[in-house]
Amino acid sequence: MPVRVRRSARARAFRLTIDSARGELRLSLPARANLKKALGWAQDHEAWVRAQMAQQPAVTRLEDGAVFPLEGREVRICWVAGATRTIRLEGDRLLLGGAAESVGARVERWLVARARAVLEMESHAIARDHGLIVASVGVGDTRSRWGSCAASGAIRYSWRLILAPPEVRRATVAHELAHLLHMDHSPAFHAAHRRIHGADPRPARTWLRTHGAGLHRYRA
Repeated sequence: MPVRVRRSARARAFRLTIDSARGELRLSLPARANLKKALGWAQDHEAWVRAQMAQQPAVTRLEDGAVFPLEGREVRICWVAGATRTIRLEGDRLLLGGAAESVGARVERWLVARARAVLEMESHAIARDHGLIVASVGVGDTRSRWGSCAASGAIRYSWRLILAPPEVRRATVAHELAHLLHMDHSPAFHAAHRRIHGADPRPARTWLRTHGAGLHRYRA
């Protein structure tokens, strides 16, 4: 299995991690460490690596015939020879033409654009309902968090929230909006989160803990 090696001035020991989004093994080591020794150490942990990789969800490429979740429902990608490049969502099918080899990249760009539009609209609409002001809304593809809110009022989300059920996405929006009032996770924050969401947000948190990692299996 290929290993991506990363030297770090802050690392104090060898460390192996699995990046399930990219399906790769990463080896971190101190900046001055001996690479041959580090690779030998990693080899000694082969059993652990195999066990961890066996637990990772299989990657699903966003190509013709692939099925993926869109706002919580299953959608199938259908490439149509001779059709235009424009992507159209019709029922449970995502239709597009153009070059077959670029289907994955174009579908991913379409999903990112849809996520940005939906999350921007919902963030501003819900904020207005509660007398809050959002400075800006952006999307990215981080694994460490589903959203973040800066003191400036700039909010950023994982575009993969567009794959989750709408109630999970909106609970995440309410979470970030609550940070406009409380930049912590105090009881006051949780009360604001529930008030802005208009319902108990715990089921959404549970859904993300259970299914969130699986949303990263879909890629071009």
